[in-house]
Amino acid sequence: MIEKSKASAHHGWTRSALVIGLVAVVAAACSSVQEEAGPSDPHIAGLVHVCSSCHGFEGRSISPTFPRLAGQREQYIEEQITAFRDHTRTDPHAHTYMWGMAARLTDSDIKGLATYYSARAPVAGSPSDAALMAAGKTIFDNGIEARDVPACQVCHGDKGEGNEAIPRLAGQHPEYIQEQLANFASNARDNAIMHFNAQNLSPQEIDALAAYVGSL
Repeated sequence: MIEKSKASAHHGWTRSALVIGLVAVVAAACSSVQEEAGPSDPHIAGLVHVCSSCHGFEGRSISPTFPRLAGQREQYIEEQITAFRDHTRTDPHAHTYMWGMAARLTDSDIKGLATYYSARAPVAGSPSDAALMAAGKTIFDNGIEARDVPACQVCHGDKGEGNEAIPRLAGQHPEYIQEQLANFASNARDNAIMHFNAQNLSPQEIDALAAYVGSL
């Protein structure tokens, strides 16, 4: 009887441990699903839903017209949406798409969106033409001293990961990078540092840089 009681207790403990383990697994899975589904704040979740129509699920845009936001630097996202709302970013797509979209966003809304998208896993880069990527890597790593073009990695990081208000470039649509560098070069997008950096790049060099950072 004593041995039988011990065996029953042992099986009871085993079942309890299994139940506890299963509960923990289910709770973790539910937490993961909730994170993937969107922000816990219903208002921010509604804004994310609107943004997803152009920027894709969790900011993983599939159209090069619209930048990928997943994994972008929080401070950069916050500053750019604020600039759209305040009409201080004036490049063509800003005016066409983002001025209206950002017009009624509060500072709290903008912060919530920036926090959400910066916490998403970024899109992995997509390699393209090997020679073009190699040329872009040379410029990214070393710049072009003869034309006062600095190395991009000095500000954007060795792997294009960005830092605070300096954007992540890695994994971004190459076409979007091309457009923005052209905008900086022409002052269509007003940024004194980037105008200086981009103004002496040829269209071929812009294509090479875009191909390289898009592959990271």
